[in-house]
Order: sequence, then C-alpha cells, then structure tokens
Amino acid sequence: MAYTTWRGVVGLVKPTRRPGSLEELIRMLPDGVGLIPSLLNVRAGTLKEFRAAIPVYEEKVREFAADGVDMIICSGTPPFMLLGPKGEAKLVRGWERKYKTTIFSQGMTHVNALKALGIRKFVAASYSALQNRIVIKYMRAAGFQIAAMRPIDVPFDRVGQLTPEEVYAHIKKMFLASRGADGIYIQGGGWRVTPIIELLERDLGVPVVISTTADCWEIQKTLKIRAPLEGYGRLLAELPK
Repeated sequence: MAYTTWRGVVGLVKPTRRPGSLEELIRMLPDGVGLIPSLLNVRAGTLKEFRAAIPVYEEKVREFAADGVDMIICSGTPPFMLLGPKGEAKLVRGWERKYKTTIFSQGMTHVNALKALGIRKFVAASYSALQNRIVIKYMRAAGFQIAAMRPIDVPFDRVGQLTPEEVYAHIKKMFLASRGADGIYIQGGGWRVTPIIELLERDLGVPVVISTTADCWEIQKTLKIRAPLEGYGRLLAELPK
C-alpha cells in the first residue's frame, strides 16, 4: 500500500514507546506533511539493547519503503552512533540502495543541523553516562570540538520526568564554566526541552540543536519545503541550508 499527502510522507522509526518527542515533532511539521511512526521497544538504554536494535530498525525501514514513503528517519542516536560516522554512513547508504528510499539516521540529522548553524564547538548534555561516552566519541570523529558534555544521569524510564528548568540550569552552568563554545547540543529525545530552546539562545547568545528540531529541519529540507517556524530556536526560524 502506498501512502501519500500533498507535501510528502515521512516514516519515522522511534527506539522507544516513550511519549513526548513524537507529539512535538508532529506539531512542528508544516501542513501537508504526513508522518507515520513505528516504535521499537528499547526499555533500559543498555549497550546490549543498542547493539541489538539495528536489525529491528532495518525491518522497519523495509516496511516503510514497501509503503512508498518519501523519506525515512531512524530516530534514536546511540545504536547508530556506536558505529561511528563512517560505519553509520556505510550502513544507511547501503539501506538506501537496497530499499530505494532516502534515509537518515538521527545522528546524521544532528550533524547536519549543527553544521548548518555553523557550530564547530559545543556544550552538550545527555541523560546517561553511557550515552555521553557514545556521543562524545562519535561527535569528535565527525569533526566537532566539545567544550563540555555532562549527563543528568537518571533511570532511562524517568527521563521524561526531568523538568525543562532542570535541564536549562544544567546546561547553563556548563556553558558559563566553558570557553569558546559557539553552540549547544541537547542529545536524546526522551526529555522535554523544547520550552528552553529560545531561552538558552537568548540568554547565552548561541544556537541550540535538539533531536526534534533537527528532524523537522531535515524533513523540510528533504521534501523541498520552506515553512519557517517561530518559538523553537534559530534552526526552524531561519531554516539554514
């Protein structure tokens, strides 16, 4: 069965059944863009789960390609970042050839968004020490400098209980203690951070990239849409190329 809407259809593979970021992304998308989600069931955020996820992602990719979607985003950074930028690119490009569909891992959307905003050295945060290690290694291999990156280490199933204000305070403290950062990167889609994007940008004077805005920006770029959106930071307000 082929699905269509007048501006395009996106297949989105989410790593967990956690609510929050999916609804936020749907609200951000321009009229006429359809989004079909498919959910994995990562529950503990362990290295074993991350490594076992790739074959499940591919099955979801195969299903979406058979449905005729216009593009696919494989959300969830750790499973793909564990491969490193080169391994990740090799895997995804192989899927694109095999399934004849445009595909992005979320690591790719993050890197593309950081580069589009001219960010070279950033302060970052995640919600586990494990993810911190994975992200630091990956982003350095992708050519970025990391001024500081520290997690708010909470149980994987309680990330959504952190308040935006807690995340804001954590990031601002790191930023003010660091030197030379020209951007902020908030990794992971489990926490609710859209309310603090513009606060951080105004208070600290640098652009902010989060998972949801990076995906929305990549979707617009890929589907050849230009619908700027206020309230979510520079990436969606300016839609840099």
